[in-house]
Amino acid sequence: MAIEIKDLTKRSDNYSQWYNDLVIKADLAEQSAVRGCMVIKPYGYAIWEKMQQQLDKMFKETGVQNAYFPLLIPKSFLSREAEHVEGFAKECAVVTHHRLMNAPDGSGVVVDPEARLEEELIIRPTSETIIWNTYRNWINSYRDLPLLINQWANVMRWEMRTRMFLRTAEFLWQEGHTAHATKEEAQEEAIRMLNVYSDFAEKYMAVPVVKGVKSANERFAGALETYTIEAMMQDGKALQSGTSHFLGQNFAKAFDVKFVNKENTLDYVWATSWGVSTRLMGALIMTHSDDNGLVLPPKLAPIQVVIVPIYKTQDQLDEINAKVDPIVTNLRNMGISVKYDNADNKRPGFKFADYELKGVPVRLVLGARDIANGTIEIMRRDTLEKSSTSLEGIEDTVKNLLDDIQANIFKKALDFRHKMTFKVDTYDEFKEQIEKGGFILAHWDGSPETEERIKEETKATIRCIPLDAEPEDGVDMLTGKPSKCRVVFARNY
Repeated sequence: MAIEIKDLTKRSDNYSQWYNDLVIKADLAEQSAVRGCMVIKPYGYAIWEKMQQQLDKMFKETGVQNAYFPLLIPKSFLSREAEHVEGFAKECAVVTHHRLMNAPDGSGVVVDPEARLEEELIIRPTSETIIWNTYRNWINSYRDLPLLINQWANVMRWEMRTRMFLRTAEFLWQEGHTAHATKEEAQEEAIRMLNVYSDFAEKYMAVPVVKGVKSANERFAGALETYTIEAMMQDGKALQSGTSHFLGQNFAKAFDVKFVNKENTLDYVWATSWGVSTRLMGALIMTHSDDNGLVLPPKLAPIQVVIVPIYKTQDQLDEINAKVDPIVTNLRNMGISVKYDNADNKRPGFKFADYELKGVPVRLVLGARDIANGTIEIMRRDTLEKSSTSLEGIEDTVKNLLDDIQANIFKKALDFRHKMTFKVDTYDEFKEQIEKGGFILAHWDGSPETEERIKEETKATIRCIPLDAEPEDGVDMLTGKPSKCRVVFARNY
């Protein structure tokens, strides 16, 4: 086995270390010179680009347009919505000066004390404030609504304990910010975008998710409701994988964004915001991958098919090249990304291990003997099953196999979630089960105090109140107070 994966920690030995090893060894990202920030390497960025392209297409199908807003936000903007600033104050990076100068003693550069800004600027932790200040200039009448804007950007939240993709000080994301004439339209938009995220996670990432609404304790700062999709990782922990917020009129009132409605009276607009980030890369890795490396859903794999020739002589390679050339062309014409790796600087065994590590869904191997027999070896990354199949019609075989892999890894993840979802009725049961991981469905009395006590005692949080939760009369496992439905508890990333 190639040196790259020889030292990959097993999931059963140390899941956290396995994840860190895999991010590095699969060439997805590495630590940077800036503490808490990462370098996303070309292979990792190629996966993010495929996610970005698909999400962008799905957003635009709902009428959303892209724009871009400044990285720097005046500090006074963050003071206008009290709950919002309180939620982000401890994570803000602050720009105080606008110039450097040479140190008088020649030791390098220092901040010029004469260059202090009149008002400090905040590197955006999220863009509600600068965007709503802008919307005030764009919205005058109901004819300007709805306003559906998204931006692809980077944000900064000063995290002290970081892990690549899952929690970094700077990360990439998209943030949608919409304005509406009525409360009902804004609420519909928040749910619509939650469903876009859910469809993307399940149909493209092959990650099953639970759609739900957050408790007040877990709600986005400044929102009236926060909707979420929650995914389960292979260690039984939850990962919040996307959120959509109904903001009510809070930001419109904070930034005085009014419009003349159809009744010809002034009213404040209604708002939503919604976002997913490079944290989805973490979800992708931890949902599907194994002790041999990445397992990527074909729809998001940068290379869906790799073809490796086996040969001893140049004549054999020439013959294989001639046979492979039309296969590559046909696959690409079918919209399948394919790499033919006939480079002579690495042995076939090294290539096999490397593409396995990087999660390439399908590997084809062709040698002189295969050509003579009219066959080709095919391997699927999800199960590592190898077989010999006919060269005739190999393109259709590959296409069907990619579809099967996409469906199979989703089913595997869904089966795992079902197996790791438990109903409990007593607090003792709950404390015992939470140590084993998984989603726990339990009754909750609806109070923030009960939720906070459970979190303090067990490190479990309410991930969401499922949107499809069946009404069920019960009692809170801790307080014995009445409850109308079960909520999802889990430990989380």
